[in-house]
Amino acid sequence: MSVLALHDVSLASTTLAGDAPFVLTVPFSVDAALAFDVDISLDIDDAAGQRIAHAQLAAAGWDVSWLPRGRYEAHALAAGAGLPAGRYVAHVALWDRRAGVLTKAGVASVAFEVVSPPRGDGFTPAWQLRSGDGAPAIDALSWKRGAADWFYKHFDHAARTTATYLLGDSPLLRGRILDVGCGDGITDLGIALRYAPEELVGIDPFRGYERLPEIARDANVPADAVPACLRFLPASANEIPFEDDRFDVVISWGSLEHIVGGYAKALAEIRRVLKPGGLLMAHPGLFYSDVGNHLGEFAFARAEPYVHLKRPRDWLRERILASEPDRMDRSGDIAAPADYWRWFTELNPITVPAFEAELRALGFEPWRVALRTHDRVEYTPELQRYSFVDLAVGELYVSAYNRKR
Repeated sequence: MSVLALHDVSLASTTLAGDAPFVLTVPFSVDAALAFDVDISLDIDDAAGQRIAHAQLAAAGWDVSWLPRGRYEAHALAAGAGLPAGRYVAHVALWDRRAGVLTKAGVASVAFEVVSPPRGDGFTPAWQLRSGDGAPAIDALSWKRGAADWFYKHFDHAARTTATYLLGDSPLLRGRILDVGCGDGITDLGIALRYAPEELVGIDPFRGYERLPEIARDANVPADAVPACLRFLPASANEIPFEDDRFDVVISWGSLEHIVGGYAKALAEIRRVLKPGGLLMAHPGLFYSDVGNHLGEFAFARAEPYVHLKRPRDWLRERILASEPDRMDRSGDIAAPADYWRWFTELNPITVPAFEAELRALGFEPWRVALRTHDRVEYTPELQRYSFVDLAVGELYVSAYNRKR
């Protein structure tokens, strides 16, 4: 079965005069359970076959991370063609990404004529995208709701950041993947569907992944989309229940800072089960950053950056226990204040220099590193004992090869 199909592309009028608008309709369908990174390109050629204009759905701000099964319709709209009088051909191509590879799913061409001088400054259409039969509303999809949406943060942002930004769409993503501290498994679902690996196993002692079918259904992911290669186990990162050299890729997104008693054994276990030449992608929480306290669900913590470094521990405990979170926590649900205090006390104080040293000592060879830094840090007397790097680096992302012999 095809993933995408392009249907009858049409122009509202093939003869444009005066202020007559250019209205191109591009109907298409998603025939598989999901299609990823959907895009539409539009090229205008003149009568001599010279390309004189190019437009793209993605370039117009539509980052269509994924679409579920159903019919859709895109429109390219230009008030006046903005083209000199003459004959033209509009070439349309429909694209999606499969296993990290951009694929042309369909093409169509429509001829038209401009019979009056150009109106406007060049050909710069606006785009619209609408859902049709059998498809959910576009506004109901995670990528349209954006960063505040829990499903988006993992199925779209975390999965794409991990696989493309840090792992470079590596062919190893088609092999065996382990996610250490997988939580509810949304990121794993996003990676498994995009890359169709031989195996993707998520481990987490707290079994949050048991809610994944419900979470996916509520996010408009078809029930038949969950692949057979994806499975989960209730296991600890300190005792990974697999043999040596089993996995091509190991992922640890926001989990190492939560391992009670330290994460040194977990890193050693990751190295043990990762094949020589395999890839680790790690995104550990940095304790001394403004978000390192994992208390962003509380208004008082958001209002005072580095509150966990500025305030006495007793003050922080009392404030947490006396407050109510007003946003979802990292598990996707509102938790009790006492849980937040316990999670805070269990955090490992990870820093960039220490984490780099630990990776290198284990034989990991860094490949890609990304740091999210703050525009400015306001030092107060309470913060003077902390380094520039500790406070200014908000997030660390690293991929590294396992160079064990």
